[in-house]
Amino acid sequence: MKKTAILIGATGLVGSHILRILLQDDRYEEVIVLHRRSTGITNSKLTEYIINFDDVDSWSNLVKGDHLFSALGTTIKKAGSKEAQYKIDFTYQFEVAKAAVENDVLSYALVSSLGANADSGSFYPRIKGELDEAVQELPFNNTLILQPSFLDGNRDEFRLGERIGIVAAKVVCKIPGLRKYHPIKADDVAKAMIEGLNHKTSGIMEGSEILKLGD
Repeated sequence: MKKTAILIGATGLVGSHILRILLQDDRYEEVIVLHRRSTGITNSKLTEYIINFDDVDSWSNLVKGDHLFSALGTTIKKAGSKEAQYKIDFTYQFEVAKAAVENDVLSYALVSSLGANADSGSFYPRIKGELDEAVQELPFNNTLILQPSFLDGNRDEFRLGERIGIVAAKVVCKIPGLRKYHPIKADDVAKAMIEGLNHKTSGIMEGSEILKLGD
């Protein structure tokens, strides 16, 4: 039986790869995208809803299907404040996940980040960790959380810190015990999320575990 996929964050680095792969994957008959702006893509399998994430009641009934892929995210610089980033990186994603459960979506995959920790003293890993913990409490049949290191791929905007981090991580990861810090291609993360849900995989994956999921 062919499936319906739901995707948020479809224009981001990982999300754009998820969307491309889903539209080419014969296991899916429909791909529903919920977003604040159009992807600009036309495809017979694509159903696109432009929504206001703050108005949950206006879109919660649209989160219906088999697999939910959550790849929404931003930076403080782009969001404008910690409060705005928290809303995008935590609140919006958690509200969509809750709506999915209420609409009997069975499988969920989330792009998190290496080092995510709800008890961290740093803002970014803390909000990622809070979301990881929160969605694991939701009663999906399987919940897959990927925690990649630096994402390697072409973004719409240039991030100097990320490019420096990728170069540094390629050196650090050669040290035994630090291989999980090796940068990972966004395309590989997308493949891992899709294959993981199709194989009903649950749990938190990082480093080489992510690559194995996509094989």
